[in-house]
Amino acid sequence: MSYIQHKAEESLEDYLETILILNKRLSAVRSIDVATEMNFSKPSVSVAVKNLKSRGYITVSEGGHLHLTDEGRKIAETVYDRHTLLTDWLVHLGVDPQTAASDACKMEHDITPESYDAMKKCILPILGRK
Repeated sequence: MSYIQHKAEESLEDYLETILILNKRLSAVRSIDVATEMNFSKPSVSVAVKNLKSRGYITVSEGGHLHLTDEGRKIAETVYDRHTLLTDWLVHLGVDPQTAASDACKMEHDITPESYDAMKKCILPILGRK
């Protein structure tokens, strides 16, 4: 996969994660909510939504509400799990929370499942989680 393709995949994962997070806070998620949350332009979000929809990761209702498909939710939850665990771990190590969240966002996309699972086994007990 080329660098550009890799960055495009990261971007789609970030959109899916944002939709998941917004679903937890709002009764309905629209493109404008995603644009506001991510601080992106409406046209950029519109292009991403079309891409996510064409890949089968989301559906868009007649009212413009975004809904994760099972496949989209699976990806979003994986990215969110990685992001929160890595952020919490870095904060536990003494990293500023904002820096930790930013660094976790970079790490969550590149780490292999094997390495993440190994890290998770070590990190969870340190954080007092199961």
